[in-house]
Amino acid sequence: LENRRNLSLSGVTDVDSFDEREMILFTAQGELTISGKDLHITSMSIETGAMCITGDIWSVQYGDRDRRSPLNLFGRLLR
Repeated sequence: LENRRNLSLSGVTDVDSFDEREMILFTAQGELTISGKDLHITSMSIETGAMCITGDIWSVQYGDRDRRSPLNLFGRLLR
């Protein structure tokens, strides 16, 4: 994280959802939620799992370590 404006990530396996205020990602280490303002994905490599995000980054929150991919419909109903 550089100057709370540029975030470089590695190990990203999937993007669950994203908009200009929140991004929910899945990494090799579990779920990751990034919150802020004017968030944009500037680059992403499916092969390497690298991702760069720009914007006004307010928080980076680690989620459930066991959750490494999106839940199916049944799993979302039970969560």
